[in-house]
Order: sequence, then structure tokens, then C-alpha cells
Amino acid sequence: MQRCPIVLDRTGQDIHAEAARLRAQGPVAQVELPGGHLAWSITSYEVAKRVLTDPRFVKNGKKHWPPLMRGEVPPDWEMITWVMMDNVQTRDGAEHDRLRKLISHAFVPRRVQSARGHIEKLTNELLDDLAALPPGEVVDIKGRFTYALPASVILDLFGVPEEQRNSVLEGNIANSKTTNTGAEAEAIMVQWHAAMEELVATKRKEPGNDLTSLLIAQKEQDGAVLTDEEMVGTLHVMFGAGSETLGNVMAHAIVDLLSNPDQLNLVLSGEYGWDDVFAEAVRKDAAVAQLPFRYAAEDVEIGGVKIAQGDLVLIAYAGIGRDPEVHGASADQFDITRADKTNLSFGYGPHSCMGQSLAALQASIALPALFARFPDIRLAVPVEEIPPQGTFIMNGYGSLPVYLTAPSPA
Repeated sequence: MQRCPIVLDRTGQDIHAEAARLRAQGPVAQVELPGGHLAWSITSYEVAKRVLTDPRFVKNGKKHWPPLMRGEVPPDWEMITWVMMDNVQTRDGAEHDRLRKLISHAFVPRRVQSARGHIEKLTNELLDDLAALPPGEVVDIKGRFTYALPASVILDLFGVPEEQRNSVLEGNIANSKTTNTGAEAEAIMVQWHAAMEELVATKRKEPGNDLTSLLIAQKEQDGAVLTDEEMVGTLHVMFGAGSETLGNVMAHAIVDLLSNPDQLNLVLSGEYGWDDVFAEAVRKDAAVAQLPFRYAAEDVEIGGVKIAQGDLVLIAYAGIGRDPEVHGASADQFDITRADKTNLSFGYGPHSCMGQSLAALQASIALPALFARFPDIRLAVPVEEIPPQGTFIMNGYGSLPVYLTAPSPA
């Protein structure tokens, strides 16, 4: 039976309800993007796993998306940055492997573990700032903690000077929104490009013991290793993947623990670990709802549909984590005792997330520290009133209002 494409909600009001609507049409459902472009969204764990390792689904839109190749996609298309960036997430084959090898230096186990002390220091500083707030004040724990921590960690890792930090992150935050107008999308691309160029120029003049300086040094040893555009694109994807995503997962974990006191008691008693909390939060609420883009390099039949050559493909990670074919009737429930927390939230195959171990380390430090410092923490609004992030790309909250301390007696 022919079904009409589902128009993705730009405002992301209910990511999981939308994923359920897509799943009801089958493991692969057609969707409509801003600008009227059609795409396929994959909500099935098994089908997504196959697509993520199938070389017929490629990442370079400049070579494989006909409307872009024909010049039919305007520079102010609302999602233009997702197809025009030059980085490890938009390359295939040997080009992808070359870039991934360069970036992988940031995430070798030795370097990740060496960051533990710095992460603990940043965590304690953020908690000290929170503790200094007036008792009973409503606090946005996402903005001031779950996002602030990974943002600081990734900025420090790449050696971003204090005066450039806001501009480096500004484009990333704006780029994840799907409510941008065409003019805003075009401005975002210009802004983040300029911010990354400024960072590179700074590090060329004053190199340090950081990953931006390392990338520049490798480029200058062999100019063919990393082009200027690849340098800018690589920095952009690293800042985005290293900040907003983990901030979203930790915010979801906090909401689920505060909404399920029995689950919180299990971890506070030591019966289950914080690694169980993080794994279940990653499964139940993948940081990314719909990741753009893959492109069919040829006609492919998969998941009961024919995806034509050149078609856009989205991986619906938030929906995949709650696939009832994998997790049964309880797929929507937060349960750290769940034996099987299987998910694809960090990707799979050649483009899987390199920062998974760094993200897990930060969560293992930050979450227990937060609940130890503020044992009376509670939500300031009902769960259903927590504002969404305002995007169908990310699965997060716009803010997360909490009370850190119990109210004073009258």
C-alpha cells in the first residue's frame, strides 16, 4: 500500500511519538524534509545495522545527491551545512579512512584516561558554581552542567582560547536546529566557517599541546594530508559531536533517575553502577534523533522498500534505541536492570563515533558527583513540561529546570 511521506516536525515536540509513527509504516519510512526534499528514515535496529555497513549507502552528497550536483539546492537551504561540510562524516572509502586516522589520535585509550583528572576538576568547578547559587533557585542543569562539562572538555582538548569559545560553539548549537530559516542556515555556515578559520590561524601563530595544533602540524608535514576545508570541517564536527550529544544523554539520565526513585535507589545503593545508568540512557534516549545524511549510490531494496539511486537516507537513532523487535514491550521504559541494552546510539561500522570512551568517562564522573553533591535535587516542572530542544535532528531538552536543594521550611 502506498503511504504518504511523513513531514518531520521541525520543532521536535515529541521525538519518540514521531519515531513510533514512522515505525508503524515499517522499518524504513519515507519522510519530507524542509524544502520539500524526500528522504527515507530507518527506525529498525537490524535494518540500520545493515545500512551502516553497506557500501552502497555513502556519505558524500557532493558526489551522490543529484539535486546538489545539478545546482538545484540553494545555498540558503535550511539543512545546507549537513551536505556541504568537508569532514570525516561526509567522506567515504580511502578519503574517510585518511581523515579518521588523523582524528583518532584524540581518542586513543591513553589520551582518554589521561583526561580523567581534568574532567574531575572541571566537574567540581561547575558543581561549586551551582552550590554558590541562592537556595531554592530554579537551575537549568543542562545549560550549567550536562552541556557545560563536555563543551569545556572538548574545547580544552582542542586548545580553544577563552575569547573564541562562544563563537566556536555558536554555529554548532544553531546548526542542530531545524527551525532555521534559509537565511539563518546560510549565516550559520558563514559564521562557523569563520570561527574555525580564526582558531586555526591562532594555533598556527601559537601552537600548543592540543589537538588543533596536532592537526595543523600533520597538515604542514604533508600538505596533501588535510586541506584547509577539511581542517575547518573536522573541527566543526568534533565540537558538535563532543558537546551537545553527551549533554543530551546526561540530561535524559537525570530526568529518568529523578522520575524513577526506585532506579535511583538501585544505583545509590551500589546494587547497580553508573555505567548501567549511562548505557540505559544511551539506549532509551540516543542523543541524535535523525542523523543526516546517507545517499544511495545505486538502487537498493532493503526493509521492504526500494531506495532509488541518489535518495537521501536518515538514521533514526532515537527510534532505533526503542525498537520493540529488540527490547520488547518495555522498550520505552528506563530500566538500568535491563540485561540487554543493545543499541546503535554511537553508530556502527566505518562511521561509528570515535568519542564513545571519552563520553562514557565524563558521564561516569559527572553523574555520581552531581547526585552526591545535591542529594535533594528534584525536577522543577513535570516531565511533560520540560521544553524540547526544537529540532528533529537532536533528541534533547531545550533546558532542564531543577531545584538543587530541598525547599526551606516555612
